[in-house]
This record gives sequence, structure tokens and C-alpha cells, in this order.
Amino acid sequence: MSIHPVARTGRRIALAGTVALTATLALAAPAAAHAEVEADTPQALAENVTLSFVSEAESSSAGFTQLRIVLPEGIAPGDVTLDEAPKGWKLKATDDGYSIAGPALNAGVDAEHKIKVRQLPDAKEIAFKTVETYSDGKVSRWIELPTGGQEPEQPAPVLKLKTAAPGAKPVDPSPSPGTTESATPSPTPTATESDIAAAGSDTDAKAAEADDNSSTGVAIGLVLAAVALLGAGAWWLVQRRKASSQS
Repeated sequence: MSIHPVARTGRRIALAGTVALTATLALAAPAAAHAEVEADTPQALAENVTLSFVSEAESSSAGFTQLRIVLPEGIAPGDVTLDEAPKGWKLKATDDGYSIAGPALNAGVDAEHKIKVRQLPDAKEIAFKTVETYSDGKVSRWIELPTGGQEPEQPAPVLKLKTAAPGAKPVDPSPSPGTTESATPSPTPTATESDIAAAGSDTDAKAAEADDNSSTGVAIGLVLAAVALLGAGAWWLVQRRKASSQS
């Protein structure tokens, strides 16, 4: 049985509408960003290990100015030295880790840096809670750890370690150097656990709510515009088909 031209046209329009709606919603969804860590020797009790950190940019209007890292148990701030960083960025040791800061990066540019660690702890995996600061004052906290098998929304960078090599032993702990800096003093604040615990502050919650509402409003507007345009096109095509069949 043949399909009437008007019905065939209606089906094509419905399919086009579905594709347009899917594309609109995909564009309206926020891009996911993460903080990640890798090691050149991901093995428990390995010595002189280089850790590479990447903080993915999630702002289109501001660049990174500072990263604050809380070191896991077994790695002391005095065991860390800076290996690579963005131009002009300096590392500063803190009580529970370190901060690295400098001139603002361009918007959309990921923040990458490397540190050398004296020795990794004897563990299966270690987490590096990370707080990112942008030039417009926005703060992103990647500090959550998995609980009950659930993947957190803001996961801290986690490094999985292989079993220690046979005969590997912990080295003597480094003396605590206090708060030190790799170069000229930096005006940025240091990272503390109390800073990390402030992830659920009212200011961040209000900012996140505003961002969500703005994104939702844009998505709804785009969807309604697409539906209205497709509806007008469908009506015009149907009227044209009717006129052609009657003439």
C-alpha cells in the first residue's frame, strides 16, 4: 500500500523535529570537567615518582589562577618538588599539601603541572583532593571520594597503585619544612582541610543554582523555537500539497 504524499511529508517533519530537539538538548547540557592524576611509576613504595595533574577548564570566560592540592596520607609536603607548571606559576608548601598559582591562564585552557614525589605510600590507591580557582573568583572543588559504590559528582583525582616491589621499604620521613615556597612569595591563600570542607557553602550553591536555571532557560527557549519553526513548515507543506492536488 502506497503512502500518501502528505503523510510521508508529515513523517519526515516529525523525524527532523526529533533530531533537532536532541541536538538542542545536547548543546544545552553543560560540559563535564574533571581533575585527574597519573604517575610514571604507579607502584606502592616507588621512589622519585613524577605525578602529572590535569585540571580541565570548565569556564568560557575565565582562566585558572590557582590549584590547591591536599596530599594523601604517606606523602608529606616536604617530599614534593615542582617539576613542570604553566609559565610564571610557583609552588608553595602548606600544612596538608601544596598550592600552585600564577598569572591567569586563558579561558578554556586546561591547567597542567607535574611534581616529583620522594616516595609513594604503601597503599592500593591514593586520592589528591583538588580545589581550583578561576580569575573571576569561581571555585571548583574536586574533593569527593566514592561511598557505597556510588560515583561522586565532584570526584577527587585518584591514583591506583600496583603492589610494592619485593624488598621495597618505606624511606625515613623527611623533616617538616613548614610553609615554604619554590620561588617568590605568592599572595594566594594556602589549602587547608577546612577550605576543602566548605564545598557545600551557600555561595557556591547559589551560583550553581543560577547557572542551572540559566542553562535550563536557554534550552527551553531553543526547543520551543525549533518546535514552532517545524510546525509552521509542516502547515505550509500540507497546504501546498492540498492546493496541488485540487488544481
